[in-house]
Amino acid sequence: MPENSRAGFVALIGAPNAGKSTLLNRFVGTKVSIVTHKVQTTRSRVLGVVIEDDAQIVFVDTPGIFAPKRRLDRAMVRAAWDGAKDADVVVLMVDAMVGLKDEVKAIIQNLQENNRKAVLALNKIDKVKREELLTLTAELDESGVFTDIFMISALNGDGASDLLKLLCEKIPQSPWLFPEDQITDMPLRMMAAEVTREKLFINVHQELPYELAVETETWEEFKNGSVKIEQTVYVRRESQRSIILGKDGQRIKKIGADAREELTEMFGRKVHLFLYVKVRERWEENSNFYMQWGLEFNA
Repeated sequence: MPENSRAGFVALIGAPNAGKSTLLNRFVGTKVSIVTHKVQTTRSRVLGVVIEDDAQIVFVDTPGIFAPKRRLDRAMVRAAWDGAKDADVVVLMVDAMVGLKDEVKAIIQNLQENNRKAVLALNKIDKVKREELLTLTAELDESGVFTDIFMISALNGDGASDLLKLLCEKIPQSPWLFPEDQITDMPLRMMAAEVTREKLFINVHQELPYELAVETETWEEFKNGSVKIEQTVYVRRESQRSIILGKDGQRIKKIGADAREELTEMFGRKVHLFLYVKVRERWEENSNFYMQWGLEFNA
């Protein structure tokens, strides 16, 4: 550990699909948070640990903040604000393609009411004309919430290194909080379940709503270094189960193959993955899932 070490927590907050997970994975250098084109992909708080020179930044990737309607929605939004409340620095990510929509306005209002400052990361700038970016930046800056403003592309990395440099300067002097070789606090069982959930989202496209959950039921390690993982995919209706299985079970086979390939690369060893799909009508009322995800059941 460096003599003049720095360490702190940086919360990434924003509306759903603002690019928080993409930016976290870029900073960490590997995938620790799943990414899909669908909104509300991140359900729980995900930590990603980044070392830059003498600084160790613990990034907190939070669920997207939106107007909650269901129990799971409320738990996700609570987790996001809890992550921001406890952080040394808050980064508000705004999708430049979407602009200053109601969800972003609500987040800014919450920051104002709690007298909380933030760093603005205006994302996806490569998709928007310069004139529109400047207008949007001026509108956001009028809020008085932001200490610094960065225009970035989390996907291709434009502006990301400058943002990281500033965050290193903003965190306090402190011993490092995690071992040098640790990049996340997520258990392997949960990481495996998240990878499978990502592949489900990607493969079922618009056919399946968000009411699905993946649970790693068994994890068995063998002497040759390989691991056997059995997971259950929970859905609410039999029709959803049929969608995931696909004709003659072809879709679930592809989902399993995609997940197995990524997990093998991620864990650096052979993975034997077995998926089962079960119908549980009100799985989102099961407090065990919330405990696994680090969410408050009664948020």
